[in-house]
Amino acid sequence: MLLFLTEYLMQFDASFRVFQYLTFRGILGALTALLISFMVGPWMIKRLSRNKIGQSVREDGPESHYEKAGTPTMGGTLILVSIGLSTLLWADLSNRYVWVVLLVTLAHGVIGFVDDYKKVALGNSAGLAGRYKYLWQSITALAAGIFLYMTREIPAETQLLLPFFKDVMLDMGVFYIVMTYFVIVGSSNAVNLTDGLDGLAIMPTVMIAAALAIFAYVSGHYKFAEYLAIPFLPQSGELVVFCAALVGSGLGFLWFNAYPAMVFMGDVGALALGAALGCVAVLVRQEIVLMIMGGVFVVETVSVIIQVWSFKTRGKRVFLMAPIHHHFELKGWPEPRIIVRFWIITVILVLIGLATLKLR
Repeated sequence: MLLFLTEYLMQFDASFRVFQYLTFRGILGALTALLISFMVGPWMIKRLSRNKIGQSVREDGPESHYEKAGTPTMGGTLILVSIGLSTLLWADLSNRYVWVVLLVTLAHGVIGFVDDYKKVALGNSAGLAGRYKYLWQSITALAAGIFLYMTREIPAETQLLLPFFKDVMLDMGVFYIVMTYFVIVGSSNAVNLTDGLDGLAIMPTVMIAAALAIFAYVSGHYKFAEYLAIPFLPQSGELVVFCAALVGSGLGFLWFNAYPAMVFMGDVGALALGAALGCVAVLVRQEIVLMIMGGVFVVETVSVIIQVWSFKTRGKRVFLMAPIHHHFELKGWPEPRIIVRFWIITVILVLIGLATLKLR
């Protein structure tokens, strides 16, 4: 929105040309989202508390969680507001990638909002039925995949890039739609499963978003893409602004979500953030690298799958409780220790993911 204004003002003052630089608008996007979070956050937390939009706690969960009952939830709404406004202000709104990732994120946010609202406002502990939640996630992800496939402009947009291998691009064809579906829905649910401790999900999300911003920038820059032997995707560069907004909003939310949390993001935030990461990874052709960088999310998801499978087939549990962060809690690890160690693991995995840019 403001980009169009600065383009008009350039004819009167050449200094407005600085707004054409992605890096500058990315910085502004992050700072804008952060500022919105700081300004709106306290007001939103008070409103949630006043309306008794509080977190319910599982009776079979760790005892340390009982004291969290009643803590305001649905704080992910703050994240969506700050991401949305910042992206609309600083991104090039003629770019279809921007609209795809923004709409996918907001759509998953709506799904999560309905689920949270049913739980905390209407007193329905089950929330939105799993089959309906999955249905709408699937519809959104498939719609994004079909749109991207039908509007592709160059072959690289629908090819699978294998990390650590130079010039290895697999033509996906129509299976690109299927892959897009699994990446977006899988990432959305993985982040949702991880969101069980104060700040556990938001900081890895911020770190991965920052890394994806780098991938978006180099993919959208012809000389960098050629030098690094990765596909040149002309429209991907603009995703830097979205990723930066996600980083800024995530850090702003962490200000209130850090242990002990003043507010939880709820499904409205977790489902949306996971979908955002998955969608950006698809757009910059780094689906496999997302699995590497999001290793914490993958392990959390796998732990649930193993636990359910083991209990149904053997009648025994592998973990004291799933997802796996609860297992460590029941083993006696303090919550802050689990959180920080998972953050450290994510830092390592993100660095490995970034290394794939050069190690090929």
